Amino acid sequence: MTSPLNPDIAATDAPPVMEAFRWLAEATFSADKPLINVSQAAPALPPPDPLRQAMAEMILNDTSAHLYGPDLGLPDLRAEVAARTTSIYGGEIAPSQVAITSGCNQAFAAAIITLARAGDDVILPTPWYFNHKMWLDMNGINAVALPTGDSLLPDPDHAAALITDKTRAIVLVTPNNPGGVEYPAELVMAFYKLAKSHSIALIVDETYRDFHAHSGAPHGLFTDPDWAETLIHLYSFSKAYRLTGHRVGAMVTSAARLAEVEKYIDSTTICPNQLGQRAALWGMRNLDQWLAGERDEILTRRAAISTALTGLDGWHLRGCGAYFAYVDYPQAMPSAEFAKHLLTEQGILALPGSMFTPPNDPAGAQSLRIAFANIDANGIDQLASRLRNLTA
Repeated sequence: MTSPLNPDIAATDAPPVMEAFRWLAEATFSADKPLINVSQAAPALPPPDPLRQAMAEMILNDTSAHLYGPDLGLPDLRAEVAARTTSIYGGEIAPSQVAITSGCNQAFAAAIITLARAGDDVILPTPWYFNHKMWLDMNGINAVALPTGDSLLPDPDHAAALITDKTRAIVLVTPNNPGGVEYPAELVMAFYKLAKSHSIALIVDETYRDFHAHSGAPHGLFTDPDWAETLIHLYSFSKAYRLTGHRVGAMVTSAARLAEVEKYIDSTTICPNQLGQRAALWGMRNLDQWLAGERDEILTRRAAISTALTGLDGWHLRGCGAYFAYVDYPQAMPSAEFAKHLLTEQGILALPGSMFTPPNDPAGAQSLRIAFANIDANGIDQLASRLRNLTA
């Protein structure tokens, strides 16, 4: 390669899911052990039939679905998100405080680009969501690891000790990816107060909010009249309505920050996916009952995977919720090596804990993330059986 290469992007890890998929090219599977893919946290099915029918009609009849739209999203969808967020959390959220983005990953990228530049710090609890870490790395922003220990719950006092004059934000993901744990409302509030007291941002990514195990508001941050000065809230429609390929997410924050976000979006995607936005809006208005059924199914699978993994000798279930179980295994090999061994011997594709932690971090050395949302009760039984029969 003769042309220059940005050293920050060169030093950024390859996308973990794509790396794991490349392992499949070297794998073979027998008829009695077909692939069990628990590597990716995305719905494997298309949107439900009524939504697909509505989308087909949009394609045929709504010419504006094929044209550029407002950088910050469709006004009707922004208003619907504002109203829904207010209904769930309380407080007051205006449409002008909502932006629609090309997936939740873009919402995170847009938030960071308004907050930090190369050399600044952002605190990420570990194990972290790898795309958050990748975006910081390729922009030369320091990801400051906040270990969460056996509970997978971050400690505000520990975070406080990490804050310096370079710190620009703390990031929380709840329900957590990769850990599955749901952060208690009082813990989220403690981090909010910490961020507010230091005049830094608190980014709360609730991509998996619709599969939270408890009813009611997951936290009370929006009830603070000054929430927009500190909170940047992220959400995804991909998991709720199976719109992964249409890339629709949302950010809720101050209107002043969104004026800066608009610059970023206009310079990248120009506007969010027009069909995806209309699909998300239709889903919000028509699919609440269907989504409740999806939540019930995920919670059923959560209970099944928890029972199955807790019953395995030597295995330790550290977190379970939303789409994920995070486990420590008893075999004496590093997690990256163990994940490949698991694929070769038992036909199970899972991601090693080392993909979610800093290099040489012992917290990722003996762990796996298992994304169970796409395997039913029979699949969970097969998974547990194969793990039970795994050799060292």
